[in-house]
Amino acid sequence: MKKKISVFLALSYLVLLLSVSGAKAGEINLSAAASLKEALSEIADAFTGSHSGVNILNNFGASGALAKQIENGAPADIFISADQKWVSYLLEKNLLDKGPIAILANNTLVFVGSDKVRSATLPEVVQLERVAIGSPKSVPAGDYAMQALQKAGIDQAMEKKLVMAKDVRECLMYAERGEVDGAFVYQTDALLAKNVRILFTVPQELYSRITYPMGLTLSGAKNEDARQFLQYLQSAEAKEVLQKYGFAMP
Repeated sequence: MKKKISVFLALSYLVLLLSVSGAKAGEINLSAAASLKEALSEIADAFTGSHSGVNILNNFGASGALAKQIENGAPADIFISADQKWVSYLLEKNLLDKGPIAILANNTLVFVGSDKVRSATLPEVVQLERVAIGSPKSVPAGDYAMQALQKAGIDQAMEKKLVMAKDVRECLMYAERGEVDGAFVYQTDALLAKNVRILFTVPQELYSRITYPMGLTLSGAKNEDARQFLQYLQSAEAKEVLQKYGFAMP
């Protein structure tokens, strides 16, 4: 009798293990910069459409915030940052796979505002009262913008005029709502705007080249579906979608 009970318990435990592991089979947790939301969502839909049983869970936000989430144990198989800084951060923490870090795309920093705003160059921004910028400590777009302000020698003049946002999309939202006179965002974000336009493109020599490095986390390196999706992100089909949304290819 005891032997039958033991066999029954063992089989029940095995069934439980299989059901738990099966629940996550084909699941990919993607953490990516907020500016990639529309493009990556479309790419993910195309991938899952041709890979039956695969489900991609998207988590978009500021690159720094996402990196901290991963550090604190949040599920993630693929991490795509809007700069190298946060990829390096996770590599130093031994939270990313040591394999090659690929560059998904490039972008450009621009300044947006309504038709009422007359600023057409970076130095003229000092004439404005409120300007949105992503928090430089966690938002790469804000970091790039601060680099430009510092190199242009107007960072101190702008210090009390900057309105910090949690990510680049919030910067755009502030500008669209008219809560600020203008905002530093990526060109790809500006192309999605309805109530503001690009007033000027920030000179490239004033900030680091905007890149989107991507890599597998330690759990992602063990996830065959995640490895396949990372490869798909580098395919011609994925690049076509990225270019449609205004991203430049490396």
